[in-house]
Amino acid sequence: MGGVLPYSRGGNPIPMSFSCRFAFLLAFILATLTAASAQSSSSSSSTAAPDQAQAAPPAATNQGALSVQARIRARRAQRRAAAIHDAYSHTYEAYAGLGYLRFSPGSTLERAHEYAWNVGFTRYFDERLGVTLDGRGYYTNAYVGSPTNVTNNAITNPAISQYAALLGPTYRFYAAPKYSVSLRGLAGMVHGNFSGDLGSFTPASLGLWPDGNTFIATAGLPVEYNLTPNFVARVVPEYVLTGFGSTTQSSLGFTIGAAIRFGKQ
Repeated sequence: MGGVLPYSRGGNPIPMSFSCRFAFLLAFILATLTAASAQSSSSSSSTAAPDQAQAAPPAATNQGALSVQARIRARRAQRRAAAIHDAYSHTYEAYAGLGYLRFSPGSTLERAHEYAWNVGFTRYFDERLGVTLDGRGYYTNAYVGSPTNVTNNAITNPAISQYAALLGPTYRFYAAPKYSVSLRGLAGMVHGNFSGDLGSFTPASLGLWPDGNTFIATAGLPVEYNLTPNFVARVVPEYVLTGFGSTTQSSLGFTIGAAIRFGKQ
């Protein structure tokens, strides 16, 4: 009973020694397969690690390059902001220059080329907004048509002039380290002198506007180039509206000159 197993399906008894050998062989095969699987997994892991190690340096290099570029951009932005603050943080700006205006001296007369002087002062409340006080004078000779004899003197181009004082806001809407662009609106009073060169004639007899005071309003676009943070060159294209002769005159012109900034906010 102890030496053999019960009968097999064919009716013959199965020896006990055969069963032991079969179990040992099966265990050996399982152990071998397990060891081979572990070795394959270990080899795969060791193969993947060098690949990851080789892939890591390019990523680290790219990240380092991006960091350097970001620092460079940040330093440039800081220098730009500092230069803008240095140029436009002044409280006061005084300017002077010359100007030109294409002006109609009378309702029936052709437009005249007027030349001007211009001075002004701006008080800034921050780097953008300020209030400007402006003074100017315009001069020209108005062509009044065919000669008119007055005691043997011909009057064809009498001298005329206007003097104005204006006040209004200035807003710097674009500021860069080297230049800026502003929008300026001014309004005030202008005195017209149209009879100073007419002798016994009146302005009306020659088609000129009558002497007197009236309103003046301007819209300008000051463009300034910073030679230094304190000293700038400027040009101001302008539209000018006046009210001589109970009518309105629309004129285009410009002023050009220099400005000095001083006082810190």
